[in-house]
Amino acid sequence: MSTPKKTKFEIAVIDRVREIRLQKGFTQEYIAGLLGLERSFIGQIESPTIPSKYNLNHLNRLAKEFDCSPKDFIPDNFIEETDWEED
Repeated sequence: MSTPKKTKFEIAVIDRVREIRLQKGFTQEYIAGLLGLERSFIGQIESPTIPSKYNLNHLNRLAKEFDCSPKDFIPDNFIEETDWEED
């Protein structure tokens, strides 16, 4: 059984969170404390090779801290995935 991978969409959301986190000068440790998680888990989320990711509640809390909308983490357009099946 293979380890689930992050989708392109999930990676885009995580990359946007990281971009804003760095602009604000927040460390992984700070974000972990804010979300009640371990710093290593934030590192796993930000790693493209580990399936860990933010959930919607995480994004909502981060939006409050970043003073933005949760929508700011979501790409403006859909991102097509290679494993989508045609109807």
